[in-house]
Amino acid sequence: MIIDCHGHYTTAPKALEQWRKAQIDNLATPELGPRVADLRISDDELRESIENNQLRLMRERGSDLTIFSPRASFMAHHIGDFNTSSTWAGICNELCHRVSQLFPEHFIGAAMLPQSPGVDPRSCIPELERCVKDYGFVGINLNPDPSGGHWKEPPLTDRWWYPVYEKMVEYDIPAMVHVSTSCNACFHTTGAHYLNADTTAFMQCLTGDLFKEFPTLKFVIPHGGGAVPYHWGRFRGLAQELKKPLLQEHLLGNIYFDTCVYHQPGIDLLTRVIPVDNILFASEMIGAVRGIDPLTGHHYDDTRRYVEVAAIDPQQRAKIYEHNARRVYPRLDAALKARGL
Repeated sequence: MIIDCHGHYTTAPKALEQWRKAQIDNLATPELGPRVADLRISDDELRESIENNQLRLMRERGSDLTIFSPRASFMAHHIGDFNTSSTWAGICNELCHRVSQLFPEHFIGAAMLPQSPGVDPRSCIPELERCVKDYGFVGINLNPDPSGGHWKEPPLTDRWWYPVYEKMVEYDIPAMVHVSTSCNACFHTTGAHYLNADTTAFMQCLTGDLFKEFPTLKFVIPHGGGAVPYHWGRFRGLAQELKKPLLQEHLLGNIYFDTCVYHQPGIDLLTRVIPVDNILFASEMIGAVRGIDPLTGHHYDDTRRYVEVAAIDPQQRAKIYEHNARRVYPRLDAALKARGL
């Protein structure tokens, strides 16, 4: 199988965006709506949005299953309060669940959490539990910066986050560490804020000892790990100066990187620097970079093309495509085994 660990519902029917706009417009007057019941999206609309977009490209590019979560830039945890985020997360997670029910062979869910700046992460646990228990989701997206580019929350190693980690360990689910829209003009959302956050999350973990407290906790750092592989020597050297163990011992039993790197030299670097056991296939297709590369004639986010020609052997390629995802997402592995796969 080829499992894409990083997919977002970026092609949801227009009614979802219209509902969200009404919610934002009425933040000061919630009594004016909209109500959850006001959002009506039929199964046929969901099918059309998937069959003509993600599923079509999956078939063209040869991937089999996508771990599917709400659109990252739409999470926008900095908007409104916890009730705003809670309602919005519930709606978005339900749509991803419905997609996974309509296309069970091709999609399985990962949850958006109802985070809100300064609000205790314990508030996210009911939605996390609902998505795992009721929807069969296999992971979560964890935003280390709900403030949208202003970084007001404690580092990921702080006890502030422990209630979420305890639930992750209990349910044996990983978190993709993924920020949302930037509301700081200094940071372009997808070109700076996302990559800054990937690098920042890794460095936060490097400076702490989180995985001594939670030895089975697992993080997936997307977008190839931001600057991490490119500056691997810097991080090795910083760990050494901080008297931390070698990175293989300190972090690589718990941190993984995806292949959302949109050119061949980037994937070549990733597979040379980071152990193959720590790399998961992903594309984030129809996401941040949707165009065609004039140098190749192919879409930037057709990441399978890069993995296919990387200097790795077939066994290593199979790990990236399937086996690592099944190991990092045990609930995904169990769901596949239940289907005889």
